[in-house]
Amino acid sequence: MKRITACRVCDNSDIQPFFDLGNQPLANSLLSRADDPEGVYPLSLSWCSRCNLVQLNDTADPKELFSHYMWVTGTSSTAQEYAKRFYDSVKARAVIPSDGYVLEIASNDGTFLAPFVRAGHSVLGVDPAQNIAEMAQQLGVPTLCAFWGRETAERVVMQRGSKGHMVFARNVLPHVANTHDFVDGLRHILHENGVLAIEVHYAKIILEGLHYDSIYHEHLCYFTLRSLEQLLNRHGLHVFDIGTSPISGGSIVVYASAEARPETGALGEFRSREHAERTNEFPVWEGFARRSFAHRDQLRRLVASCAQTETVVGYGASARSSTLLNFCGIDHGLVPVIADQNPLKQGKFTPGSHILIECPESVMQRKPEHVLILAWNFTDEIVGVLRDRFGYRGSCIVPLPEARQLHGVN
Repeated sequence: MKRITACRVCDNSDIQPFFDLGNQPLANSLLSRADDPEGVYPLSLSWCSRCNLVQLNDTADPKELFSHYMWVTGTSSTAQEYAKRFYDSVKARAVIPSDGYVLEIASNDGTFLAPFVRAGHSVLGVDPAQNIAEMAQQLGVPTLCAFWGRETAERVVMQRGSKGHMVFARNVLPHVANTHDFVDGLRHILHENGVLAIEVHYAKIILEGLHYDSIYHEHLCYFTLRSLEQLLNRHGLHVFDIGTSPISGGSIVVYASAEARPETGALGEFRSREHAERTNEFPVWEGFARRSFAHRDQLRRLVASCAQTETVVGYGASARSSTLLNFCGIDHGLVPVIADQNPLKQGKFTPGSHILIECPESVMQRKPEHVLILAWNFTDEIVGVLRDRFGYRGSCIVPLPEARQLHGVN
């Protein structure tokens, strides 16, 4: 781990710590055996007094985090549906000529490039995880296995012989330690008439929805529109429009270009609302930390109460569930097993909490009375699976944005 001494966006040395979640394991470092040795690392946040970026104080080695990855986009039906809408949004804002191409950074299994492939566009994905890049290739999405930055951008331009008319990076910028090299690469690869789309989990939604479970070592930055614009502007990129996304419980998509374009009314309204609601101010983030500790105690009491006399299982061994379980002190003694439909995770154990992960069919054969929905941002999808596939009628514990129970799922 490397401790930062200045802001990751504006290099300001006045960064103020406000939330310490303790030492935690890397969220995606699943264990082959429950007693395998594992490391724990500091997990805490600071706020920048200049650009107002909320950010992690410590940086893990990206090769350890991303070279072999467990999250597969296509396993979520929500993501698959959103990929179609995302394609429509992009097409409404960008002109992709017949000899142009679409580039996605951190393209995972190619789910979001697939609609462009079906529409006849030339595409290229770039992803650092060898196992996921190979999966995308098998699904018919050309993918380069590499970490993104200026060097990789120059390599792609040389190989393709041109720059991209549509470039997008979804849910990746917050993972990046060297934000400037990453955005410099985006600027270099983007055609002068092209459009760049960047999607990030929106810090205002994290703040208001108490999404402290989205804080883990992979997520180094928690962007507002203000902090994201400041980063892009430093590299000659101009935001002209904004949209929203259901991913991660609530994200924003900013659209930018190399040449300044007329800004939409939606963008101006978004800026004004963010300012009026004090999203970028330090006291509201101090309040976020206080509320998170109170929620932690409430959720643990609820789960422990249910587990006293009945069986509680988990559903969704997402990365964010690692923070929630470890921060709240919920381990295999309270929740013996978690269902997850990703075969890469099945048979492994969660980091820190040491809970076995199995396929949903095996977990539901245990006839649990309670299901703790750890991937709570997919609650509707998971409740539908429990009801329709397994005929489940017990209670569902939904941890966020407030801990609550859904009785008699219907």
